[in-house]
Amino acid sequence: MAQDLADVAKERGIRYFMISFTDLFGGQRAKLVPAQAIADMQKDGAGFAGFATWLDMTPAHPDLFAMPDPASVIQLPWKPDVAWVAADAVMDGKPVEQAPRVVLKKVVAAAAEHGLRMKSGVEPEFFLTTKDGQAISDEYDNASKPCYDQQALMRRFDVIAEICDHMLALGWGPYQNDHEDANGQFEMNWDFDDALATADKHSFFKFMIRALAERHGMRATFMP
Repeated sequence: MAQDLADVAKERGIRYFMISFTDLFGGQRAKLVPAQAIADMQKDGAGFAGFATWLDMTPAHPDLFAMPDPASVIQLPWKPDVAWVAADAVMDGKPVEQAPRVVLKKVVAAAAEHGLRMKSGVEPEFFLTTKDGQAISDEYDNASKPCYDQQALMRRFDVIAEICDHMLALGWGPYQNDHEDANGQFEMNWDFDDALATADKHSFFKFMIRALAERHGMRATFMP
């Protein structure tokens, strides 16, 4: 039986929930919902104009509703009175077939029909840039072959360690972090999991990286 999000809020001291779904371009869309209203949102979903996101829709389509999945709740380690929760897009009472999380759940279910359990892991890479995004954040990160550069990695220790500490606290099992093959590029790894859980963690990871980079006076991008 699914957890009652209102009870989760009381037990964990959560004041707000971010009900989030991912569009076709990987953009993360969310509504910030006070805990006092989460019971209705869990029942009916949070409303969105799908055409206003990168989904293949027009203004003629009805609103879609993001139905939060209680199994995906993650409290923000840097702001624990807020919780992020992944959601499934629904329209007219049916799953939105093009929504990435819906697609993945269908694939997982199809595999299960053949007695297979899908697990996956990711090796997310990202760049840390200046606030305006016009240059990498570390002017000294200019080696012609920068992969695994020890000095460049340690110059960004504060932000990398903070992210890794949060993943440790969340129980993700992070096990290594490194400077990657381009100037200003880093990679962080954590344990594999069921495919849907890994996808949800990766979505949250991208949000977390961007939020914490901003707190350190930088921007993070996953673009190559």
